[in-house]
Amino acid sequence: MDHDFDCFGSLVFDDRVMQERLPAEIYQKLHRTIDEGRALRPDVAEAVAEAMKAWALDHGATHFTHWFQPMTGITAERHESFLASPGRSLPEFSGRELIRGEADGSSFPSGGLRATFEARGYTAWDPTSYAFLKDKTLCIPTAFCSYGGEALDKKTPLLRSMDAFNRQALRILRLFGNKSVRRVRTCVGAEQEYFLIDRALYQKRKDLIFTGRTLFGAPPPKGQELDDHYYGSIKPRVAAFMEELDRELWKLGIPAKTEHNEVAPSQHELAPVYTTANLAVDQNQLMMEMMRRTALRHGLVCLLHEKPFAGVNGSGKHNNWSISTDAGVNLLSPGDTPYENAQFLLFLCAVIQAVDDYQDLLRISAATAGNDCRLGASEAPPSTVSIFLGDELTAIMDAIVAGRPYSASGQTTLKLGVDALPRFARDNTDRNRTSPFAFTGNKFEFRMVGSSDSIACANIMLNTAVAESLRLYADRLEAAENFESALHELIRETFRLHRRIIFNGNGYDDAWAEEARRRGLCNYPTTADALPHLLDEKNLELFRRHRIYSLTEAAARCEALLDHYCKTVLIEARTMLAMARQEILPAVSACGAKLAAAGSAKRALCPELACAFESKRARQLSVIVDEIDALADALADALNVPAFRHEAHVSPAVRASAIRDGLLPAMDRLRAVCDEAEGLTTAADWPFPTYAELLFSV
Repeated sequence: MDHDFDCFGSLVFDDRVMQERLPAEIYQKLHRTIDEGRALRPDVAEAVAEAMKAWALDHGATHFTHWFQPMTGITAERHESFLASPGRSLPEFSGRELIRGEADGSSFPSGGLRATFEARGYTAWDPTSYAFLKDKTLCIPTAFCSYGGEALDKKTPLLRSMDAFNRQALRILRLFGNKSVRRVRTCVGAEQEYFLIDRALYQKRKDLIFTGRTLFGAPPPKGQELDDHYYGSIKPRVAAFMEELDRELWKLGIPAKTEHNEVAPSQHELAPVYTTANLAVDQNQLMMEMMRRTALRHGLVCLLHEKPFAGVNGSGKHNNWSISTDAGVNLLSPGDTPYENAQFLLFLCAVIQAVDDYQDLLRISAATAGNDCRLGASEAPPSTVSIFLGDELTAIMDAIVAGRPYSASGQTTLKLGVDALPRFARDNTDRNRTSPFAFTGNKFEFRMVGSSDSIACANIMLNTAVAESLRLYADRLEAAENFESALHELIRETFRLHRRIIFNGNGYDDAWAEEARRRGLCNYPTTADALPHLLDEKNLELFRRHRIYSLTEAAARCEALLDHYCKTVLIEARTMLAMARQEILPAVSACGAKLAAAGSAKRALCPELACAFESKRARQLSVIVDEIDALADALADALNVPAFRHEAHVSPAVRASAIRDGLLPAMDRLRAVCDEAEGLTTAADWPFPTYAELLFSV
């Protein structure tokens, strides 16, 4: 009997297919390139290209594309036909076409690396990520760089960070006597949250169409107060979407595993099985694309914005990060006695120090206009980075710092009070939903990342920061006369110096915000506050040392990210102004006029009638129409400041500050009065679907 699982990887040129279709010698040489980072030989490229072409043609492919991830945060592709020679019908695909392509390097965000007239850019095959088929096109994952060799994408620095991490982790393992491990990889599983709404309703909201979120919307009578949606029975329409999505993802070799209703109405989550960071990034990009495409076939729209609806939970992308050797050993697994597991404690130290030393970079990696709307409430972590370790690891850390023996609490058994139910050991770490960076048993969960973001940025920063900690440790331990005593002192010193980043409590508590300030932790509440710190000297030195970004590449990244933030909010502001003036004002005014006319008509028939409702509501609407008009004019004035004009030669950082200080407050004021007007306007007169319709129609 065939199962849907049988289709897994059917559209992927993966290791199984390569082993079947490549000569044994070529397969081994390719794996040395993949596993050990050796240069790709031309004869190997030619053989792989021929096998890849034959496999793609067998599956009905007609085109190929170099699939890459520019700094837009989404993927890009330019399709080329396999028919390359005039007058010939034989498909062609060479090793050169496999390993290198050319794309326009000027039309993508580049932070000034490419001028408009400098169009040439190059794509280069990434053999560590499998090629796949999509819409009869062979998609070849590639890096993307400029004519001068600067990285224009998110994949290149991610691969650099993985190499940097591997180099330093191997140094540590060698010190512990492990000579057999050849490669250490960071592994990631990204939980993807999203909303599903009815497509017909979506098409009636300009804010959703242009910005991905609702810029107006009064709270519905019922939101998520009863928690009845969370883990609830999945509705048939959504279940049909999920079933098809699973099949499409499995065909692409994406191990979609866990799906459920999330807390907010119409919100859901999909989580894959862990894989190496590079593959996880590629697969998450494909996952988001397939979510959007599959939803449309079910009359739905998939919203990946971080806060599509005010007042209910936003959507994140929890980046679960761990460390694995090529032998499959998880270096963040504490074992039965973590206090005695020195290797685990040292890698734990490296993460703690990295997060403390480079907390600004982790915040920057999750800094977007959409995420600014989400962070700080409704299960999203605050903007201040801290680590949740749990009681046992914190107690171990404190014992080491104090130089006293640790009295292990041991695992306890939960007794559920029902004889028919099993007893099971309680985990030594709980889960803290308000922590930005939480240890969850054998991995860390970075909860800050937004649902629409590429997870590449978070993992670049995390890999590089931890690599730096490991470098410092390796330098010190390699020079030590007595490894054991030096190791003990290093662990103790690291825990003592970086204890400030550990916080196991409620991240929403006002007292924690004050305590974090007292500890000297960074707090960058907005993207405009955070992004300029990418170019702090300590961060530039980190990137330079591990060859992640050159100074030019780092400056370009900062400018591109700030520019994207500015453009995003400016589009939102212009959309908001258009909706207020063209839809909300006429609707509210018309509703007031109808009520006034109805009151006048009733009084004409019966002069003794007070018509109190019509009179009161008409006056309320008349007043609020004037408020909306005035606030719309104020928003228009905020949009017209010199910093936002096309001819203004100001930096993106200046524009971002103007948005933070002037434009966003003007948008908030206009929204507040328009949402109030929604509650006073009749349902028949309100010009677009309400929260009640959007959130409860699927």
